Amino acid sequence: MLLLATPEQLVRYSCHGRSGETAGRYTMIIALTFSISLSLSLSLSVSELMLSVHSVDLLSSKMGQNRMEHHTDHYHGNALIIRRGQTFQIELDLSRPFNSNTDKLHLDLRTGPLPMVSKNTHVIIQLVEELEDDRWEAKIVERNGNRIKLSVNSHAKAVIGKYKLTVTVESPKGGSATTRDPRKDIVMLFNPWCEDDTVYMDDEEEKKEYVLNDTGRLYYGTEKQIGDRTWNYGQFLEGMLEACLYVLEKSEIPPPGRGDPVNVVRVISAMINSQDDNGVLAGNWSGNYVGGVSPTAWNGSVEILKKYHKEGGLPVKYGQCWVFSGVTTTVLRCLGIPCRSVTNFQSAHDTDVSLTTDMYFDEKMEPFDELNTDSVWNFHVWNDCWMARPDLPPGNGGWQALDATPQETSQGTFRCGPASVTAIRTGQVYLKYDTPFIFAEVNSDKIYWQRNLDGIFTQIQCEKKAVGHCISTKAVGSDKRNDITHLYKHTEGSEEERIAVETASRYGTKPDVYSTSMAEDVSLEVKLEGEGPRMGADAQLTIVMTNFSSQTRKTTLHIQVAVMYYTGVLKGTVKKDKMPVALKPNEVKAMQWVLPYHSYQDQLVDQAALMLTLSGRVSETQQVLATQTSFRLRTPDLREAVVGKKMTAKITFTNPLPRTLKGVVLRVEGLGLQEVKEVVVGDVGSHSTVTRTEHFIPTQAGHRKLVAALDCKQLTQVHGVADIVVQDQ
Repeated sequence: MLLLATPEQLVRYSCHGRSGETAGRYTMIIALTFSISLSLSLSLSVSELMLSVHSVDLLSSKMGQNRMEHHTDHYHGNALIIRRGQTFQIELDLSRPFNSNTDKLHLDLRTGPLPMVSKNTHVIIQLVEELEDDRWEAKIVERNGNRIKLSVNSHAKAVIGKYKLTVTVESPKGGSATTRDPRKDIVMLFNPWCEDDTVYMDDEEEKKEYVLNDTGRLYYGTEKQIGDRTWNYGQFLEGMLEACLYVLEKSEIPPPGRGDPVNVVRVISAMINSQDDNGVLAGNWSGNYVGGVSPTAWNGSVEILKKYHKEGGLPVKYGQCWVFSGVTTTVLRCLGIPCRSVTNFQSAHDTDVSLTTDMYFDEKMEPFDELNTDSVWNFHVWNDCWMARPDLPPGNGGWQALDATPQETSQGTFRCGPASVTAIRTGQVYLKYDTPFIFAEVNSDKIYWQRNLDGIFTQIQCEKKAVGHCISTKAVGSDKRNDITHLYKHTEGSEEERIAVETASRYGTKPDVYSTSMAEDVSLEVKLEGEGPRMGADAQLTIVMTNFSSQTRKTTLHIQVAVMYYTGVLKGTVKKDKMPVALKPNEVKAMQWVLPYHSYQDQLVDQAALMLTLSGRVSETQQVLATQTSFRLRTPDLREAVVGKKMTAKITFTNPLPRTLKGVVLRVEGLGLQEVKEVVVGDVGSHSTVTRTEHFIPTQAGHRKLVAALDCKQLTQVHGVADIVVQDQ
């Protein structure tokens, strides 16, 4: 039978069969019949072939649909970086066309060392006909031969971090799965653009500022002399996402806990300091920074986090509060949590959870140093992060305060927060986490106690406006300072503010502190003229006393000035003085007091801060007068950099001191302009001017900032910034 002829038989027959025209005709018929038979056999078996995945395309290029829609196009590299609660697309190249009637397909995502479906760390994503919100699922949205495109939806409470991806397919003839390719890992972040995510923020400009902005401003100094500096967060630069995920991994937070931003920010506040867990930064307030970098010399977080990652979790030296805060902002913004750095001026450190700042004096009104463990820092920098707080009563969502600077332990670890700013404002200190401590920082009263002859301490004065002034953060969309004191406390002296203070105090260790009322008819305050005293000159202060009574009042003021670290720790007294004062009825008297330069020139420490303490007793009424004022000797900023050419910047500095600066070092950096560069300037003579020209090659277009910081033992916190617009090629 002709249909059973093999190809070999066809060849033989055509070669040895009948000659001539007849033989040729038979050969054509036989070949054609065999071809039709073979084609029919193939078409019947193709749907029964085993299905397999040839390749997976995550569509992860920086300018592709996924990265653009998920606002992750700023991150370095071409990995798939997505935000939870939002769909993303992937393409699969299969061994044959996908048959929805007989074939099956699912995606498998795993994160953490022991992925489990019950812990949401092992996710199995099935195909569905239509996508629904708030669940893991996938839908085929395009078909092109053997290639299909999937739209994948993630859960709005998904665990964040790096997921390993495999694709499994099944057909009637069997199934197969792709092997894990590290290049196909997926990074999941929090999503402030998703309404179902607890970090959702509805204002677009605020999301640009608190998530996408990679530079910011940090504030320091005193309330009357607020300084500012640019800080490079750099959360999108090469290696930064890996470094931030490494910090999260080092925290040993159980992977299921990475889905809750409350848990994440709490462990980050612990991990940024190295106090008890080998975290990112080692704190140092000694003034001796041998073996590391002076805290005032850092310009940003990039170098710190990269170094920590590269060295396998070895703490970076050294940090103080603004450095801890800047790095915290970088990590949280990188992970997708809206965050900002916040500075509180006259920031209290309540060591005994009394919710008051307590100052003790002996019988002679001399400070009782061994009991004065509470302190008031000139300034302190922490962070606000934005999230809902479903674990708290309604109304306590929004900005949450957290602090990575190691001060006091919380549940056995040096960390602080997140504490609802609303709860802080209203005095609801019983709400977690660490709300009493932060409340005391911004709104505690300063209570003065005097020891009697019987050894018992009596409350002699209460300063109600001594703590928590000019709480500052960078404004949205500009480099201006935004005062957010009203978010942390009601107007000083208002009924609401007093109610909040008294409400909070009932949960402290001295709940009856406000039961005693005192008459006051003499007031005492210190004023600074203009921008305040300058470094290198005598410091002149104005002491103002007011007699509100219709009788004469006399007192002797005891004046003491001490050099102080910005944390409120006193280094030592530099001058003591006495001043007799007589006030006529209803008189306001302003008195000038001078601190000579030679009294403090060799004593200053970081921030050039001084603490002035005034105390006295009114002879006629025995009213105690006591107040403390901190002030910073104003140092010059670097003159704003002048960009002469596109790749050149001129940096000029004039030494304001009547002494030579030794070992001056200049650190220059700019995101997209210049990596961190250390320039050894050497010695700079008294009142001398030095100029350095730096050359750089911009690598990123747009508005960039070149930041310079000058550091030496005799002068710190000298820095400047130049705004540079880089055009595309």
